[in-house]
Amino acid sequence: MTIMNNDFFNLNNLPERTSKPRQSGMSMVMDKGLSIRQVKDFLDTTSDYVDIVKLGFGTSFVTPKLEEKLALYKSANIPVYFGGTLFEAYVVRNQFEDYMQLLDKMKITHVEVSDGSIEVGHEQKCEWIQKLSKNFTVLSEVGSKDAEKIIPPYEWIEQMELELAAGAWKVIGEARESGTVGIFRNSGEVRSGLIAEIIRKIPIESVIWEAPQKSQQVWFIQLYGSNVNLGNIAPAEVLPLETLRLGLRGDSFDFFL
Repeated sequence: MTIMNNDFFNLNNLPERTSKPRQSGMSMVMDKGLSIRQVKDFLDTTSDYVDIVKLGFGTSFVTPKLEEKLALYKSANIPVYFGGTLFEAYVVRNQFEDYMQLLDKMKITHVEVSDGSIEVGHEQKCEWIQKLSKNFTVLSEVGSKDAEKIIPPYEWIEQMELELAAGAWKVIGEARESGTVGIFRNSGEVRSGLIAEIIRKIPIESVIWEAPQKSQQVWFIQLYGSNVNLGNIAPAEVLPLETLRLGLRGDSFDFFL
């Protein structure tokens, strides 16, 4: 990857970053309602560092000029997908086929399958993944949005393995936009034992870890390097995250020296 402005800054021994389109080192950004003007400005400064955009939870349902927004991201070669909560809103109403028609109508290529807000058998979830993966690139979210629901590590691993086998391109470690559930404790602290168990069984490039907080991003980069996949990044945090990945921020300054 060519670092922006590197013609001016002759700085040696930076960590090597993967190039787009990439399978590792991805930054997934959550758009919770950017305006058309904001998307244009956002892409003007960050498109080189954004790999995929999620229109958070059900915001796409209430977003004005949705088709224009999707076209802007497409023009920057950045895939967009609707938040898993919207998927769940459809399937809980027995409208799975309607959801697929929506994806086709909006020319969406990526889709999130999740069960963080609904109770559904895992076999059913894998059937949805299998069916969708025939025509779409599937991201499958693992974990609950309920902070009181603690899933043991072996279940995380089993679900991730089965969902990848069913056709998921990436599995997502649930944390919500707050970073206080799923792979994190309600304080935001990383459930490090859980992550270590997952990494022993699941290829790290197959996982996108939702890590909206800076301290969480630092933790993953320190342990797993510049090219760990991170998600639920706020638009304003894309460039700051890239500096963390390169050791150009105090929090990660000595990681790569």
